[in-house]
Amino acid sequence: MKICFIVGAGEYSGRFVPESDTYIIAADAGYKSLEANEIKPDLIVGDFDSLGEIPKQKNVITVPAEKNETDMSLAIKHGLEQGCNIFIIDGGTGGRLDHTIANIQLLKEIKKNNAYGILLGKDICITAITNESLSFAAGATGIISVFTIGEAAKGVTLNGLKYPLNNYTMTDNNPIGVSNEFTGKPATVSVKTGTVLITWTETPVTVTFDKNVRITVNVS
Repeated sequence: MKICFIVGAGEYSGRFVPESDTYIIAADAGYKSLEANEIKPDLIVGDFDSLGEIPKQKNVITVPAEKNETDMSLAIKHGLEQGCNIFIIDGGTGGRLDHTIANIQLLKEIKKNNAYGILLGKDICITAITNESLSFAAGATGIISVFTIGEAAKGVTLNGLKYPLNNYTMTDNNPIGVSNEFTGKPATVSVKTGTVLITWTETPVTVTFDKNVRITVNVS
């Protein structure tokens, strides 16, 4: 598995520390956050309306301000072209709510490309799963919420949490999955048909997707 670490112009959490083989992309003003944390990007992409200037680097792709894709969307596309299949996105929440929603929607786009994505915020982590399961290692604490994205999600099962569900059909007009809690035991969220969005509030934590794809979100 190849990890792509993308940093956007939103609030930088520092919850993930990239390793030497991580492919790192700065999306527009995400370059400022990487520079402040002495992290060198492999690629810088954007229209640079947020940054206010084009970085004087060789690895820069400049795009028009008027376009059909966000800078974050373009960064994900470049990561996929590099063969990345795990995407850790920081600086994609906070600030403008519309961009936060757009980045949450991109988690589903990542899944459509058979890849895995986690969106990091200062006080939250977000991911999406489609027709699969996500497991949390023992010891996780805090709040976890589960929502459907788009069509009804069928066969939703929650194990190891304070409020369990079994083979439930989740719809977008009833937020039954909001504000659940970890119990310290191993926990699993699964969906048979459809896509669910999962948010949780504490790190560090290790999550494992059902194809044994394991991601640990650290605190720097």
